[in-house]
Amino acid sequence: MSATATLADLRDEYGFLDADDRYRLLIDLGKALEPMPDALKTDATLVRGCSAAVWVYPTVRDDGTLHFLADSNAAITKGIIALVLLTVQDRDPATIGATDIEAALAPFDLRNQLSSNRTQGIPNMIALIRTTAARYTA
Repeated sequence: MSATATLADLRDEYGFLDADDRYRLLIDLGKALEPMPDALKTDATLVRGCSAAVWVYPTVRDDGTLHFLADSNAAITKGIIALVLLTVQDRDPATIGATDIEAALAPFDLRNQLSSNRTQGIPNMIALIRTTAARYTA
């Protein structure tokens, strides 16, 4: 199953859940994130503007695709990170740059489902991902 299909499946599932189950789904997604080594959780990888601590560390794979390691100290925030990463993970920089991440996340209606404290850093994380992709676009 591709990451896009996975995101689509999650959108479908999310739409049928009540608020408590949506939180549980986000927490489960966060738990499934690839572990980020503590040594990478530095001031340089910290995403500014998030109420919870969020770290993002990009790597370039041998095939030129970008792979992001990310983590947070808040369970629901980790789930939001997982949703963002599903839209861009292991794609080439040009594709990431052309991806409308906000549109991909729109069906989850995160701004209305979660407090503003939980979602205020999402634009900063997306901007960091786009900046990284632009840096690696040939």
